[in-house]
Amino acid sequence: MRTWPVQDAKARFSEFLEACLSEGPQMVTKRGAEAAVLVPVQEWLRLQSAARPSLKQLLLSDTARPDMIVPGRGGARRRSVTSIR
Repeated sequence: MRTWPVQDAKARFSEFLEACLSEGPQMVTKRGAEAAVLVPVQEWLRLQSAARPSLKQLLLSDTARPDMIVPGRGGARRRSVTSIR
């Protein structure tokens, strides 16, 4: 994966995009730290389809999730409040 400083990625965006399409994902750094990755759309769609479902999707799904542990209610104890003088 090739690394591009943000200034170079901005100044040479067409080249940056072409490198992404021909070579694959391209890393962008900001002040020397990794900041973002530009990926081809096919790779992005593959990653999206392989991602775990969102909470909304889980709640709306018809299938049960036996591996999801839900703690019981009412087990927490309250702290007593003491006044400070």
